[in-house]
Amino acid sequence: MQYKNEKTLHLIKTFGQIIKKTREKNTSKSQTLLAYEYELDSGNLSRIENGKIDSKLTMLWRISEALGVPLSQIIKSLEDELGEDFHIIDQ
Repeated sequence: MQYKNEKTLHLIKTFGQIIKKTREKNTSKSQTLLAYEYELDSGNLSRIENGKIDSKLTMLWRISEALGVPLSQIIKSLEDELGEDFHIIDQ
């Protein structure tokens, strides 16, 4: 497993929370059902929502399509949640 600093872990965890909230709001489907219907790996979806893994762009795009929202909207929600002062790289 790759080493991740606290900022990266915070970003991954916050992103997962946004994915979970969006899934519950837009689909009201379980992780398993959503994964099955859209041919997503249910284990990866679970790990993403729980902030356990840093996902590939293609998986994120597929998730956003399954949720019925543009990936840019999810990223914007992430930026809003983290705030302007959040930076991965120390300034």
